[in-house]
Amino acid sequence: METEEEASGQMTDEIYTNGVDDESLSQQQQRRPIISGEQLDIEAYAALYTGRTKISRLIFIADKCGNVSMQLEALRMAYDEIKKGENTQLFREVVQKIDGRLGPNYSSDSSWMDAVDRRADQRKEKLENELNAYRTNLIKESIRMGYNDFGDFYYAHGALGDAFKNYVRTRDYCTTAKHIIHMCLNAILVSIEMGQFAHVTSYVSKAEQNKNDLDPITIAKLQCAAGLAHLEAKKYKHAARKFLETAPELGNNYSEVIAAQDVATYGGLCALASFDRAELKAKVIDNINFRNFLELVPEVRELIHNFYSSHYASCLEYLGNLKANLLLDIHLHDHVEMLYTQIRNKALIQYTHPFVSVDLNMMANAFKTTVAGLQKELEALITDNQIQARIDSHNKILYARHADQRKATFQRVLQTGIEFDRDVRGMLLRANLLKHDFNLKASRKI
Repeated sequence: METEEEASGQMTDEIYTNGVDDESLSQQQQRRPIISGEQLDIEAYAALYTGRTKISRLIFIADKCGNVSMQLEALRMAYDEIKKGENTQLFREVVQKIDGRLGPNYSSDSSWMDAVDRRADQRKEKLENELNAYRTNLIKESIRMGYNDFGDFYYAHGALGDAFKNYVRTRDYCTTAKHIIHMCLNAILVSIEMGQFAHVTSYVSKAEQNKNDLDPITIAKLQCAAGLAHLEAKKYKHAARKFLETAPELGNNYSEVIAAQDVATYGGLCALASFDRAELKAKVIDNINFRNFLELVPEVRELIHNFYSSHYASCLEYLGNLKANLLLDIHLHDHVEMLYTQIRNKALIQYTHPFVSVDLNMMANAFKTTVAGLQKELEALITDNQIQARIDSHNKILYARHADQRKATFQRVLQTGIEFDRDVRGMLLRANLLKHDFNLKASRKI
């Protein structure tokens, strides 16, 4: 590689070896957490969540993973979790997926389902009688609680559409800002479960209108919900900002939707894919609040620091090791490929930026890829005008296209002269018009 300044030759050598010499590299490998390609620890993963999202995530893992033992473990845990609740419809789905592979203890339990359905009918009848009585008496608070109880009832039994309708109906009977916030949080929870993220954005905005009544935990919940909505819409920069703004007070207080580890993973990857170096430094690395989340997922923390420090081989290694587990995440799986592509493209752009010429063999070694594969990636970036360069295919060298500063300076001078000439002519014209009293005075309306 040739650089514009001789001093950058040292930088070139550092990048070849991933930013460190052999001795410091071995020390760094001893310090950093080791990421293995082993399968996801389903029990530890499921322990991060509660409620319906725990079951949904386990079923999603069972559907997406190719490991049979892992699939059966997820279904077994989902079976046990469902039997703690009252969702017989979901129970039937899980039993069908198990298909007798876990033995008689994990087969269809007709007596349990009949008992749950019987209690559900009794509970529903009681709630209807209570709500009718409240509506007759026209007590707003009681009617609100009645609809809220109906929403909880339908949510517990898996009727998400009916749950959403009843939660939303409480809005007409809300008498305080806290009631409205409670209604919004319920609507957001059900909307996320249904995948209706347009509703999520809407109800987050409604809740945020009552800023004076929002406590830190509720604010953190709303930030996470908004982040998920932006992630689903592939607005990665907006999603990153929302997750980065999430306060550490969140803790495990929103485990029915998201875990603190997810905030670090979603926020970190979205930031890498969409932020420039200055933003990455100011909003991620120097963000004290987000640092608390990153400590929970050291792999994401390390890959962010490696990316910022131009240690691309280590960064891409971390990403590669994380990929299998990220593809089993219910919210992130559709975005993994796009996020990884954007992160890799940014790394390629960042690598080539300081140099006049880059040896593709050295660059391919730094990115752990072939020269032919690297050349195709660079060609796509050049065509997309993200890298200003041209490739010498014979010698395998990338040459940067730097603007001719001398020519650009003369062009700016000529343009300034043209603008100055135009302004002076305009001033002279106005001066002559005033001198000869050749001006029109606006007539006053009577």
